[in-house]
Amino acid sequence: MFRIGFGNDIHRLEKGKPFVLGGVNLESELGAVGHSDADCLTHAVTDAILGALALGDIGAHFSDKDERWKNADSFVFLREVVRMMREKGFAVVNLDSVINLEQPKLRPLIDRMRENLAQALEIPIESVSVKAKTGEKVDAVGENRAIKTEAVILLQRK
Repeated sequence: MFRIGFGNDIHRLEKGKPFVLGGVNLESELGAVGHSDADCLTHAVTDAILGALALGDIGAHFSDKDERWKNADSFVFLREVVRMMREKGFAVVNLDSVINLEQPKLRPLIDRMRENLAQALEIPIESVSVKAKTGEKVDAVGENRAIKTEAVILLQRK
Protein backbone atom coordinates (compact mmCIF):
# COMPACT_ATOMS: atom_id res chain seq x y z
CA MET A 1 0.00 0.00 0.00
CA PHE A 2 1.20 3.49 -0.90
CA ARG A 3 0.19 6.83 0.62
CA ILE A 4 0.92 10.29 -0.84
CA GLY A 5 1.15 13.40 1.31
CA PHE A 6 1.38 17.08 0.46
CA GLY A 7 2.67 19.79 2.77
CA ASN A 8 3.25 23.49 2.42
CA ASP A 9 4.37 26.33 4.64
CA ILE A 10 4.90 30.06 4.43
CA HIS A 11 6.74 32.41 6.78
CA ARG A 12 7.17 36.14 6.84
CA LEU A 13 10.75 37.41 6.52
CA GLU A 14 12.14 40.04 8.87
CA LYS A 15 15.48 41.76 9.42
CA GLY A 16 17.63 40.45 12.23
CA LYS A 17 15.96 37.03 12.50
CA PRO A 18 17.92 33.79 12.13
CA PHE A 19 17.24 31.90 8.89
CA VAL A 20 17.20 28.09 9.04
CA LEU A 21 16.13 26.05 6.04
CA GLY A 22 16.33 22.28 5.79
CA GLY A 23 18.48 22.35 8.92
CA VAL A 24 21.02 24.71 7.31
CA ASN A 25 21.74 28.15 8.77
CA LEU A 26 21.60 30.71 5.96
CA GLU A 27 23.64 33.88 5.85
CA SER A 28 21.05 36.58 5.24
CA GLU A 29 19.97 39.98 6.54
CA LEU A 30 16.44 38.59 6.66
CA GLY A 31 15.20 35.56 8.55
CA ALA A 32 11.93 33.68 8.88
CA VAL A 33 9.50 34.62 11.64
CA GLY A 34 7.89 31.77 13.58
CA HIS A 35 7.26 30.22 16.98
CA SER A 36 9.88 27.48 16.47
CA ASP A 37 13.05 27.99 14.41
CA ALA A 38 10.70 28.71 11.45
CA ASP A 39 12.38 26.12 9.19
CA CYS A 40 9.82 26.40 6.42
CA LEU A 41 11.12 23.42 4.40
CA THR A 42 11.17 21.04 7.36
CA HIS A 43 7.66 22.16 8.33
CA ALA A 44 6.33 21.35 4.84
CA VAL A 45 7.98 17.89 4.89
CA THR A 46 6.57 17.20 8.37
CA ASP A 47 3.09 18.22 7.17
CA ALA A 48 3.42 16.02 4.08
CA ILE A 49 4.08 12.94 6.22
CA LEU A 50 1.22 13.79 8.56
CA GLY A 51 -1.04 14.25 5.54
CA ALA A 52 -0.07 10.91 4.03
CA LEU A 53 -0.94 9.26 7.34
CA ALA A 54 -4.18 11.30 7.74
CA LEU A 55 -2.94 12.54 11.14
CA GLY A 56 -3.77 16.23 10.78
CA ASP A 57 -1.14 18.93 10.48
CA ILE A 58 1.95 20.16 12.27
CA GLY A 59 -0.06 22.60 14.40
CA ALA A 60 -2.20 19.78 15.79
CA HIS A 61 0.91 18.03 17.11
CA PHE A 62 3.26 20.96 17.84
CA SER A 63 1.07 23.97 18.59
CA ASP A 64 2.52 27.46 18.37
CA LYS A 65 0.57 28.14 21.58
CA ASP A 66 2.74 25.63 23.46
CA GLU A 67 5.85 27.23 25.00
CA ARG A 68 7.71 23.87 24.76
CA TRP A 69 8.08 24.52 21.04
CA LYS A 70 9.27 28.15 21.27
CA ASN A 71 12.50 28.41 19.22
CA ALA A 72 12.50 24.59 18.87
CA ASP A 73 14.59 22.88 16.21
CA SER A 74 12.09 21.80 13.54
CA PHE A 75 13.95 18.52 13.06
CA VAL A 76 12.56 17.54 16.50
CA PHE A 77 9.09 17.71 14.88
CA LEU A 78 10.21 15.82 11.79
CA ARG A 79 11.91 13.04 13.75
CA GLU A 80 8.84 12.59 15.95
CA VAL A 81 6.57 12.35 12.89
CA VAL A 82 8.98 9.82 11.30
CA ARG A 83 8.71 7.78 14.51
CA MET A 84 4.90 7.92 14.25
CA MET A 85 5.12 6.88 10.59
CA ARG A 86 7.31 3.87 11.42
CA GLU A 87 4.91 2.91 14.23
CA LYS A 88 2.13 2.77 11.65
CA GLY A 89 4.29 0.48 9.49
CA PHE A 90 5.29 2.94 6.76
CA ALA A 91 8.59 4.08 5.28
CA VAL A 92 9.41 6.96 2.93
CA VAL A 93 9.93 6.05 -0.73
CA ASN A 94 10.84 9.55 -1.89
CA LEU A 95 10.42 13.25 -1.21
CA ASP A 96 10.08 16.08 -3.72
CA SER A 97 10.11 19.67 -2.45
CA VAL A 98 10.24 23.24 -3.72
CA ILE A 99 11.52 26.33 -1.91
CA ASN A 100 10.16 29.64 -3.18
CA LEU A 101 12.53 32.39 -2.03
CA GLU A 102 13.90 35.49 -3.73
CA GLN A 103 17.17 35.73 -1.77
CA PRO A 104 19.65 34.42 -0.78
CA LYS A 105 20.48 32.04 -3.60
CA LEU A 106 20.27 28.47 -2.36
CA ARG A 107 21.97 26.29 -4.99
CA PRO A 108 25.24 25.90 -3.00
CA LEU A 109 23.26 24.72 0.06
CA ILE A 110 20.77 22.33 -1.55
CA ASP A 111 22.85 19.17 -1.10
CA ARG A 112 23.29 19.89 2.63
CA MET A 113 19.52 20.28 2.97
CA ARG A 114 18.97 17.03 1.06
CA GLU A 115 21.48 15.27 3.29
CA ASN A 116 19.81 16.54 6.49
CA LEU A 117 16.35 15.52 5.29
CA ALA A 118 17.53 12.12 4.03
CA GLN A 119 19.08 11.37 7.42
CA ALA A 120 15.92 12.36 9.32
CA LEU A 121 13.69 10.43 6.89
CA GLU A 122 16.02 7.41 7.03
CA ILE A 123 16.37 7.17 3.25
CA PRO A 124 19.21 7.61 0.74
CA ILE A 125 19.96 11.15 -0.42
CA GLU A 126 19.09 10.02 -3.97
CA SER A 127 15.47 9.77 -2.81
CA VAL A 128 15.32 13.42 -1.69
CA SER A 129 14.71 16.27 -4.12
CA VAL A 130 14.96 19.92 -3.06
CA LYS A 131 14.47 22.57 -5.71
CA ALA A 132 14.73 26.35 -5.33
CA LYS A 133 12.71 28.89 -7.28
CA THR A 134 12.52 32.67 -7.10
CA GLY A 135 9.31 34.65 -7.06
CA GLU A 136 10.29 36.67 -10.15
CA LYS A 137 9.54 39.86 -8.17
CA VAL A 138 5.85 38.81 -7.88
CA ASP A 139 3.84 38.68 -4.62
CA ALA A 140 5.30 38.46 -1.10
CA VAL A 141 7.94 35.88 -2.13
CA GLY A 142 9.11 37.92 -5.12
CA GLU A 143 9.21 41.06 -3.01
CA ASN A 144 11.45 39.23 -0.49
CA ARG A 145 8.84 39.53 2.28
CA ALA A 146 8.14 35.79 2.62
CA ILE A 147 9.37 32.27 2.01
CA LYS A 148 7.02 29.52 0.82
CA THR A 149 7.77 25.81 0.57
CA GLU A 150 5.92 22.77 -0.74
CA ALA A 151 6.63 19.08 -0.31
CA VAL A 152 5.18 15.87 -1.73
CA ILE A 153 6.06 12.56 -0.13
CA LEU A 154 5.39 8.96 -1.06
CA LEU A 155 5.11 6.40 1.74
CA GLN A 156 4.94 2.64 1.41
CA ARG A 157 3.74 0.13 3.98
CA LYS A 158 6.67 -2.10 4.94
